[in-house]
Amino acid sequence: MKPAAFDYDRPNDLAAATSQIAQGDGMVKAMAGGQSLGAMLNLRLAQPQGVVDLRSIQELSSATETAEAVTLGACVTHARIEDRRVPDATRGLMPKVAADIAYRAIRNRGTIGGSLVHADPAADWVSTLSLLNATAIIGGPNGRREMRMEEFLLGAFETALGMDEILIAVRIEKFSANARWGYWKFCRKTGEFAEAIGGVLIDPARKICRAVIGATNGKPYVIHDARGIADQFDAHRAMQAVEAAGMGEDAYERQMHFVALQRAAAAIHTT
Repeated sequence: MKPAAFDYDRPNDLAAATSQIAQGDGMVKAMAGGQSLGAMLNLRLAQPQGVVDLRSIQELSSATETAEAVTLGACVTHARIEDRRVPDATRGLMPKVAADIAYRAIRNRGTIGGSLVHADPAADWVSTLSLLNATAIIGGPNGRREMRMEEFLLGAFETALGMDEILIAVRIEKFSANARWGYWKFCRKTGEFAEAIGGVLIDPARKICRAVIGATNGKPYVIHDARGIADQFDAHRAMQAVEAAGMGEDAYERQMHFVALQRAAAAIHTT
């Protein structure tokens, strides 16, 4: 299929983009890399009256670094993160995740912000940035606001982004020198969305021991105190977390998510 007819614009500044989206009353969609929206347009799952292409807005493709954090514009591509052409706050975690997203052609166009706003539960950045407790920086007619990822992601394909707002950037706090992480996902074949995702982060200097269960039926399930999973894997506690994430009804799904979490925890010791 081909998309239904729509107006197309490619503004050069954020103010113009947010104004056009606000005036569209929910019928104008913002597009970053187009790897999700493009398919939805072709299948006519989305039929907006207009599309605002964000790729010419320099701020959205920028990356800045301070002593405490790295801020990545929403239009930073997976490939730039994979190739370390932007600062890495995570001591290798984000480049590793980026390198395993789909295929290189998609990574060249797909963006971190587009993935987050689409909010597919099986997408890597949705789980990874929940594990990192990253901050979403949002802009709209009423100015800017910030939200932690657990507040920003509301459920499957659902975020706290208003119809007249744009995700401008994400801010990731830097890992300390002794931070360790593990990340694991199951895919039926290379390039597909994950069936199960497990992630673990230990950063003693920042008093963080966190885990995430991703590719669930909704938003990622974050385990804020993961000492019983990360330090010495407790199978009973891990299974309780999987069930709390809503994956307890189907034995196959339950075991898949359990093993993803188990392998993420085991990977810590080899990172």
